[in-house]
Amino acid sequence: MDRDTQEGLYARRYEKNLGAFSREELVLLRGKSACVVGCGGLGGHAAMTLARFGIGRLTLIDGDVFETGNLNRQVFCTEDNLGRSKAVEAKEALFRINSQISISAQNTMLTEENAIGLLSGHDIALDCLDNLPARLLMESECGKTGIPLVHGAVTDFYGQVCSVFPGDNILHAIYTENHRESKDASFGAPPFSPQLVAAIQCGEALKILAGKGAVLRKQLLTIDLLSNSFEIFEIE
Repeated sequence: MDRDTQEGLYARRYEKNLGAFSREELVLLRGKSACVVGCGGLGGHAAMTLARFGIGRLTLIDGDVFETGNLNRQVFCTEDNLGRSKAVEAKEALFRINSQISISAQNTMLTEENAIGLLSGHDIALDCLDNLPARLLMESECGKTGIPLVHGAVTDFYGQVCSVFPGDNILHAIYTENHRESKDASFGAPPFSPQLVAAIQCGEALKILAGKGAVLRKQLLTIDLLSNSFEIFEIE
């Protein structure tokens, strides 16, 4: 296939992104990299959205495996891959969706020992985790490496999103000392809640990378789908 044909196919693949983003912005985002930490309910949908959009490089981090309880909401979990690595399965599925981008899978949990090495070199990171200690660690390490972080959390009908820039320490402000015991992992979620929160996370990430629009910096968007309530709170 010659270069002109390749470029034509590339343009047609992403032409529906135009309008929301200019051609120049799409070229810019083609050169950007994103790190998705957690490849379950939130992370699976976030990774798929970024891959379909055409982010240039995508890193997936998760040391867990798929289990039966993931089938209701985790987009890459199937009856055939139960017991297999979430990160690896996500990478293989995403490659079938978009072979034009670079995708790497890290079958490991984020820890104090490996965080800097895993996060460094990315333009943005997405917090799609399910426990508070890992979230706070990720915020601290992203701050050290100078990487903007888009936080997302979901349980039942409820979700929240915020964007954290290096030095903001918003998650440490949101989760005070009196609320350091996270219950994320103990609650369930219907499939629509993580889909929505992940979509908002990706919108935030792409706007930050493109330098356009308003982002949720020092703000917390809360979502209540039971009452169809969306609120934004200022975070000092």
